[in-house]
Amino acid sequence: MTVGEAKKSNSAATSDVWGNFDTDSGSPGFSLRTTFPTNPDGVEVMLERWAAGTEEPPHTHPGDDMTIVVEGKISTQFYRREGETLVAEGERIILNKGDVGYTSAGQIHDAKYLEVCQLVYVHNGAFAFLPAKLEVG
Repeated sequence: MTVGEAKKSNSAATSDVWGNFDTDSGSPGFSLRTTFPTNPDGVEVMLERWAAGTEEPPHTHPGDDMTIVVEGKISTQFYRREGETLVAEGERIILNKGDVGYTSAGQIHDAKYLEVCQLVYVHNGAFAFLPAKLEVG
């Protein structure tokens, strides 16, 4: 996957998180997407709490994801691979209470929890944490 392909899903308009909804004939105008593994086309949803000062090293996930910041402040950096090194892509992104962040499937990123955080995390399909295992350049 190229960086350009990875960046295509960094919004609500393009993220796979917002696909595969089912309509409810009993409630016109309402559709929903249930959770994985009950629904193989579903999403995994997690409520997360992170202590201030903690962080996740560069990693990827197999599906698009969406993070909603309920409380706190986080930062994330996207990276690209250059040989055996990770190179920062763009500026570090800061998400505050009420912000929503999107990350594409396979996009290398980190996360730093600048304050105590409560998050709603939605992952397209089955969740997995895949460490990048490369040095940041």
